[in-house]
Amino acid sequence: MDNGIKALTVTQISTYFKQIFDAEEMLFNVCVIGEISGLSLVRGVAYFTLKDENAMMSCVCFDASNFSYNNGDKVLLTGTPRYYIKGGKLNFNVSKIEKYGQGELYQKFLELLGELEKKGYFDSAIKKQMPKDIKRIGVVTSKEGAVIQDIINVRTRRNPQIDIVLFPVKVQGVNAEYEIANGIETLDNYDVDLIIVARGGGSFEDLAPFNTRVVADAVHNAKKFIVSAVGHETDFSICDYCSDMRAPTPSAAAELVCDDFQLKAKNLFELIARLKKSINAIYLDKHQEYFSLVNELINNYSTKSVDYEKKIVALCSKLKFLIMQKVLMAENNLEVINSKLLKMNPSDVLRLGYATLFKNNEVISNISKLKIGDEVVVKMRDGEIDAKINNIREKK
Repeated sequence: MDNGIKALTVTQISTYFKQIFDAEEMLFNVCVIGEISGLSLVRGVAYFTLKDENAMMSCVCFDASNFSYNNGDKVLLTGTPRYYIKGGKLNFNVSKIEKYGQGELYQKFLELLGELEKKGYFDSAIKKQMPKDIKRIGVVTSKEGAVIQDIINVRTRRNPQIDIVLFPVKVQGVNAEYEIANGIETLDNYDVDLIIVARGGGSFEDLAPFNTRVVADAVHNAKKFIVSAVGHETDFSICDYCSDMRAPTPSAAAELVCDDFQLKAKNLFELIARLKKSINAIYLDKHQEYFSLVNELINNYSTKSVDYEKKIVALCSKLKFLIMQKVLMAENNLEVINSKLLKMNPSDVLRLGYATLFKNNEVISNISKLKIGDEVVVKMRDGEIDAKINNIREKK
């Protein structure tokens, strides 16, 4: 270099770092206290972060065949820091691990859980029943990431007629719990049939906002039916315990609250077919019974004409009334079922002046699936239009 300073390569300075750690005897078999977070077990090796209030460090335990610790556990580790040149990473290699009381965050979780249980927040008697006819779902989650898209995709596949109202919130970090509680309270006073509170998986610390009193109070006090879908299937939060229903994942929550439109339509068609068959059977049965009675009366009419003439008229009137009553009842049932089926028909929406947009035979429900120049088909009540996307304007 022009100034005479010698530049080191990455390998040279990384090797120097490694030599410093390897030569420092004070760092051999040192003991460290902290709380486990982000635990991952891969082929008998445990990877996790050890943290306290002000710092964290990466740890690896190569002999983890009998590893029995969980996120949130406060532990005492014995081991040696190692700097790995290729990865440019400092790890604490664990040779021994012992339980050291309970993690502070997890301890607070248990204390709040016990307190809310005593107050009756989790009682099954106060759990609300899920609404029968769901037309609009409120969702409290982040507007970014896979969670809201997973819910929308399941809704679109199962029943595209259901509306989704998103209240976007932070799902982790400082003051996230207040945003989540505000979202629940706002949607509870909005025109939605139920509310899904959701986020994807994460560490115990990431889920911390859903383990707070403010969120517990918002869920407990809600008038609307609340579905909690927080974290992975193995994660349990206080929000889960307070809710009316817990779903293992956000997608599962959408599956639980969205009726399968195609299955419902299929069941209605099967019911109509059975009803038609039942009407035909009733008609044939009464028709045969009618002629049997008439033949019997005719055979006896020659000997008791005066008496049987009155009986014939009376019986025929009664039989006609019974047949008409059965047929009218069946027709009314058929009309009710047909009315329900028509209401579920997506074509009805087109009669109101709306249109459905298709790209490559797929229904387009949001503009993120379109780009300038795409060729699309616009289906209307009385036909279809081929079109090309010239401009896209996102809703602000």
